[in-house]
Amino acid sequence: MIRALFGGTFDPPHIAHLALAEAAYRQLGVCQVEFVPAGDPWWKSTSSTTSARHRLEMVRMATASVSYFRINDCEIRREGPSYMIDTLATYPPEDEIYLVMGADVAGGMRSWMRWEEVVARARPAVARRRGADICGVEETIGRTPVWLDIPDLVVSSQQVRNRCAAGRSIRSLVPDSVRQYVAENRLYQPKGRL
Repeated sequence: MIRALFGGTFDPPHIAHLALAEAAYRQLGVCQVEFVPAGDPWWKSTSSTTSARHRLEMVRMATASVSYFRINDCEIRREGPSYMIDTLATYPPEDEIYLVMGADVAGGMRSWMRWEEVVARARPAVARRRGADICGVEETIGRTPVWLDIPDLVVSSQQVRNRCAAGRSIRSLVPDSVRQYVAENRLYQPKGRL
């Protein structure tokens, strides 16, 4: 089976995440794209990360209307820090796996737990991001990734959180269901309307 895995914190999931997943589906020849929210992201402070329960629910809402988007909650169910090498070990060895990511994430892959094994097991499928060093990404991961063409959307989860904290609207940056969930659960902002 050919699989596309899209891991991340998704704090919160936004339109650029969805555009990247759509590009992976269209360009990789896969039947579905699996979103893999990190349970305990090793690269972030636990105190600064929204609870896994909220992040998983937002990913569910963001992907609900797309039949070929799936959610794999194995990292949330697994205790301890989330490492992609552990997630990859849950798939049959004969599966062909693509790891979907932005160029910014790919450029930092050498900091991942057992990163050489990750790259040997799964081929990175990387979206170009404005200002990304393409040659640097290829040098970092030690192999040529599949380069995904996506719209030039300059949106990040940090930007969404900052806008919430400032009481500014996040409409059009996240799916409406996610925007409503953020407001109802008072995530990211002390007060104000979204």
